[in-house]
Amino acid sequence: MAIASQTTEYDVSLQTQLDINRASVCQALGYSLDLIIKDMTMFDGLKLTLFYMEGMVDSHFLHDMITNPIMRQKQSDSVVLFESQENKLHYLKDEVLTASDTAVVTTLETLLTQLLLGDAIILVDGYAEGIRIGVQGQEERSVSEPQTQSVVRGPMESFTENIRTNTSLIRRKIRNPNLWLESQKIGRVTKTQVSMMYIQNIASDTIVNEVRIRLNQIDIDGILESGYIEEFIQDRTLTPFATVFNSERPDTIAAGLLEGRVAILVDGTPFVLLVPALFVHFFQSSEDYYQRFDIATLLRLLRYISFFITMFAPSFYIAISTFHQEMLPTNLLINLAAQREGVPFPAFIEAMLMEITYEILREAGVRMPRTVGQAVSIVGTLVIGQSAVQAGIISAVMVIIVSITAISSYVIPASSMSITVRMLRFVFMALAASFGVYGIMIGVIGLILHLCKLRSFSFPYMSSFAPLNIKDQKDTLFRLPWPMMFTRPHCINTKNKYRQKPKSET
Repeated sequence: MAIASQTTEYDVSLQTQLDINRASVCQALGYSLDLIIKDMTMFDGLKLTLFYMEGMVDSHFLHDMITNPIMRQKQSDSVVLFESQENKLHYLKDEVLTASDTAVVTTLETLLTQLLLGDAIILVDGYAEGIRIGVQGQEERSVSEPQTQSVVRGPMESFTENIRTNTSLIRRKIRNPNLWLESQKIGRVTKTQVSMMYIQNIASDTIVNEVRIRLNQIDIDGILESGYIEEFIQDRTLTPFATVFNSERPDTIAAGLLEGRVAILVDGTPFVLLVPALFVHFFQSSEDYYQRFDIATLLRLLRYISFFITMFAPSFYIAISTFHQEMLPTNLLINLAAQREGVPFPAFIEAMLMEITYEILREAGVRMPRTVGQAVSIVGTLVIGQSAVQAGIISAVMVIIVSITAISSYVIPASSMSITVRMLRFVFMALAASFGVYGIMIGVIGLILHLCKLRSFSFPYMSSFAPLNIKDQKDTLFRLPWPMMFTRPHCINTKNKYRQKPKSET
């Protein structure tokens, strides 16, 4: 691992003198007030010092597993046995302390890292080693309902900021010993724990090794959210399309693991990454597999229709009203001309004003306090839209176009894809204002070429549309009944292609 090979000023061995080690720890932490130091003495005058960070440990666990066992040992009849031990530090770790998560630390850097992770450290006078005891117990948010990926039918639980809670939520879904977990710390300063989960007998070794290599190549001071990891491991940076999927739902991540994909969990964030991520994955919702197949197919088709409405509705209106009026029925053309009679701006400027105004209102509704955010968004949209029409700045039909475009963007289940479409919408509006429908067609051709060039962990981004895979069409635009989906997606290489036995074999 690249990070581990780097040396720091604290990469030194511990000393045998307790006072020197204690001074080194205090100096390294700047004599912080939240560093708690407790001195203790054993039978034969052996001096111990307990270190831990206030607020990051479970105080009850600390007393039950460390302090109380030492005090009971001091008052018990095992004085002679303790004094007869050649290595009292190892005897203390193996026989006295009742905590199961213990280890020996030999360097100051390891000691500081574990201390800041919430572990307790015991240093013994006369030994150039210390004991690390896992007593982490800082306050954390409990498991709650998803905030960004809600469903009508399905589990109502989401990931939290604690990586161990998140791994346990996944293991509750997949109770299989082949679900493997690999962890490492990334970030020279933050030392954030990043874990990789995959099902060993399903996921391709090629994908697993590629994820491992890309994680090992990350060299940065700090990782504060999974978005850092996403930008480092994606195949291509200069693209508006996300090539790494993220979700806060454990069932979505578990379903991806069962398809042979790899999950990346980052401590401190409730959003888990999933790779490889293809174009079709951003239009799939976990609810699709809990509803009947006909309902799921209808909802999925609505998402694709909403995708095209969000991207092309304003641009087609601009192109037709500016260059191709002959495409409209005469009565409709007369009505549109009457509505735009007093509007001083061309259709493109009119659309830009409304789209930018709506984006401002949307962002304001997200950033403002919840108690007033929704009210401001509704009142702002109604009042500004109605007032702009009455003032003659925009036409009523433009309000309709912008409204249906905004509503359609919320139908897309993945927020990253929704944001991408919102950005590309302005590009197509500019092309429509410049060249009409011909400009839109040129933009569509360029967009398709760009999508076909994208790859996610070496897999074509548009699989299984391009290259076309007939076998995978059972779970793209349509969702066939579960008894008919007995194979995993062929667009992702997996060790085991079958998720259930075909009817001919049962």
